[in-house]
Amino acid sequence: MGRLEGKVAVITGAASGIGRATAQLFASEGASLVLADIDDEAGRMVEGAIRSSGGRAVFKHVDVSVAEDVKSMVEEAVERYGGLDILFNNAGVEGVVSGIADYPEEQFDRVIAVNLKGVWLGVKYAAPIMARRGGGSIINMASITGIVGYPGMSAYCASKGGVIALTRAVAVEYAERNVRINCIAPGTVETPMTRRIKSSLEKFPELSGVFAKVSPMGRPATPEEIARTALFLASDDSSYITGTCIVVDGGYTAQ
Repeated sequence: MGRLEGKVAVITGAASGIGRATAQLFASEGASLVLADIDDEAGRMVEGAIRSSGGRAVFKHVDVSVAEDVKSMVEEAVERYGGLDILFNNAGVEGVVSGIADYPEEQFDRVIAVNLKGVWLGVKYAAPIMARRGGGSIINMASITGIVGYPGMSAYCASKGGVIALTRAVAVEYAERNVRINCIAPGTVETPMTRRIKSSLEKFPELSGVFAKVSPMGRPATPEEIARTALFLASDDSSYITGTCIVVDGGYTAQ
């Protein structure tokens, strides 16, 4: 029996990278999934791959910065599968890479809206439903950029630092109701987002030093390695863990 057998999970940003790897892993562990993303084509491909492997999944178009989309996403899980046990608030955008003096305000607003407000909305709509069901697990996607400074990425760093603080606050709020809320802070992961950031940094050599050394382990993480961390937090193996940020960075922040 899979570690998530009988569980219902929602994953945002499920169409690529860490979200896709987590969706495939959760499905293989027995979860019924709602796959949320703004990329319809890629999202439906993930849905199809999971179904063809015998898993249970449905894709739903969701912009996590829009309250009605997030509310509808949670309702989809309840209506289709009868409840909600796990939410992985994974969707995110990197924004532009630029020094703060030239950073466009509209880009800052978009990064905060998706990366921080989107997580806030996910918890807002999912946690009460989980509490009424007897408990659940919410996993928020942070980043080591919420712990250490990455020049040229002021909005992204601010959003991820906010996710870490938000996670602690709502974890305490829901602890007595058995809704565990944690976050993951990856370092560099081999994903399309990371490749876009590195490409952007080529235009700003004075800002690229932070990417010069990936980690003491000498390589980036794979999406599957982050997915396995999410599985731990989603499963009963982490039943006494809440309000925690698990850093998965190959030792980067230990330097």
